Amino acid sequence: MRGGRDELAELLKRAGLEIVGDGGIEEVLPPRAAWRRVIGHEVVPAVAVRADRPDLAEAVNQEWHRLATELGVLGADGVFLVEVAGDWTGCAPRRWTRVRLGDDWDLAGALKGMEFMTLALDGDALVAATVEEYDVWLVAEDRIGERQEAEAQAAVRETPQERAAAWQALWRGPKPVARVLRSWAAGLALNRALPEDELRPRLLGRTRSFLYGALSPAMVDAAVAHPDWKIRSGVAEHQRYITPGQWARLILGEEDTRRRWALTLIAADRREELDEDTCRRLAADPSPRVREEAARLASLPVSVAKDLAADPEPAVRAAACSTAWPDLEAEARQKLLDDPHGKVRTTALLLHHREHPLPRSVFEAEHLGSRDALTTCRLERDLAEHLARAGERGERLYLADNPHLDADLVALLGEDEDADVRFAVSKRPDLTEEQRAGIRIDFDPRLRHWELDWVLDLHEDTDAMRRLAASTHPLVRRSVARARHLPPDVVERLARDEDRVVRLFLAESCDDAPADMLLEVWQWWDGSLTCPDRPRGHPNFPRRGLLRYADDPNPRMRRLAPDDPESTPELVDRLSRDPAAEVRYRAVTDPRLSAASAVRRLDDPHEHIRHMAAQHPELPARVLIRLLRENETAEEAARNPALPMDVMREMIERIESIERTEEGEGSERPV
Repeated sequence: MRGGRDELAELLKRAGLEIVGDGGIEEVLPPRAAWRRVIGHEVVPAVAVRADRPDLAEAVNQEWHRLATELGVLGADGVFLVEVAGDWTGCAPRRWTRVRLGDDWDLAGALKGMEFMTLALDGDALVAATVEEYDVWLVAEDRIGERQEAEAQAAVRETPQERAAAWQALWRGPKPVARVLRSWAAGLALNRALPEDELRPRLLGRTRSFLYGALSPAMVDAAVAHPDWKIRSGVAEHQRYITPGQWARLILGEEDTRRRWALTLIAADRREELDEDTCRRLAADPSPRVREEAARLASLPVSVAKDLAADPEPAVRAAACSTAWPDLEAEARQKLLDDPHGKVRTTALLLHHREHPLPRSVFEAEHLGSRDALTTCRLERDLAEHLARAGERGERLYLADNPHLDADLVALLGEDEDADVRFAVSKRPDLTEEQRAGIRIDFDPRLRHWELDWVLDLHEDTDAMRRLAASTHPLVRRSVARARHLPPDVVERLARDEDRVVRLFLAESCDDAPADMLLEVWQWWDGSLTCPDRPRGHPNFPRRGLLRYADDPNPRMRRLAPDDPESTPELVDRLSRDPAAEVRYRAVTDPRLSAASAVRRLDDPHEHIRHMAAQHPELPARVLIRLLRENETAEEAARNPALPMDVMREMIERIESIERTEEGEGSERPV
């Protein structure tokens, strides 16, 4: 919410404050947690200033400055943190603003009627101004870190009787508003303790967050039969294991043509194996769009594909042409080559000329200067030579990938004036490594490059891997490093490769990667979406001897210390107080973290750490209940596996029963 932050900046400037920070997250108590310390029922002000005083702003400024000075809120250089009540960030987490007093500052005057809070840079002292009915209260607190520690220790001293009473208190007082109930639904859907057969299916239609994780067969069945289209389409898009029978019910049960087409498209794109009856029924669908996608199905019977190649709709014939071509008789192929519709004819021509050389006359007459034509078709020598010598840049670039190109034309393109053309040639599988080394390429290791398929196909060939690992071409070596297993000498070579992406790929893909290299890669790589557990989850990653990193200056190395088998819960608790957020996050995900440390991390500066702390299974009931009631924490608290079964059941009943939301949200449903 850039506008809100800009408005806040202007307001602070009018108050005579100089903004000196960059707006980043401060490593102190977050604003929402700080506000809880100054607006509670038991808060006693340090000073109360009558709101009807004619010099109210001056008096508040004077008392604030006195308290801020006494408690050390104002740093040695005058810098402190400020937070003004209001919606300055929208849905984004609220942040402190780092400021310094100007010569003519007027904090209370410029913020007339607004509540504000100031905090020391180390987060250990605050002074806040809150507006009461007749007074402006100035609330002051010091030794915040020490108080937090005592509060966390007190919070976890909970007897079974107190815990049971606390859960009963969850249902007393105002009913949860719709926004909180939506958060409960999203959190419960991801709660691993929620029973699959009884409670989880009741959340279908209330939230879609569960669709992004692996569902049980029973849940997939329920989603396939759900009346909400968004649930049915969501399960098709995001669930990896859908049986042919479930696909049949999902697609064939859809009466709406557009939705049936969308589901068939998803199945075709994902190369799903549908049963023969489903394929035949989709191939006979009244909608040409459905039949067009049916022609791309991986499990389409040959006879059905051949029938679709003669479909009255040109788009269907074009789609079926590629599937049916290998099994078509000469007469049927010729009919497609002579098709009156250009798209069908072009598709057939491209397939025909993968076997029969493409003449220059046909290439020009049929306007076949596409990537498909130049990269896959066999070209007559006259056409190939013309394109290699006088073709447009794009044509030469495509031609460089053509596997049927004569060796002398490959060599010619390897000397092309365009760097991209030369680079394309350098990736060809038919070059010797000496030839490849002779091509001048411009390679930027920072750019994303795909591995070479032809190298991946050779992963089981030990001799090829040994030869290609010595290649001068980085992409060849990177592709070798993707092998699941490699000879020891190849592993040793690649583990010392100058291209760190080679070492990264070895860490991600090769089970033979050495421990020392894995540790080196860990220092600059934390895992990717495709390999989130590598290098740290690699079977060869060192586990013993990691305690020596507990006090390492590099926070990434300190994260490893709890992985040592000899590490202790005390170490985990100590690291939960680490100055580096990534170390604290590692600690808060450790099951050995004490409940008191988890309570303390609920007020961490970083949202992802607070959210993980909210899922700690030993949080006291009264703490969990507070989190369940607050908009910002309700979803993560609902994911806590320690929620009692009867509490989760009641939460779902509340979610199901709500008809109208509160606080001005009208008749909007929970989802």
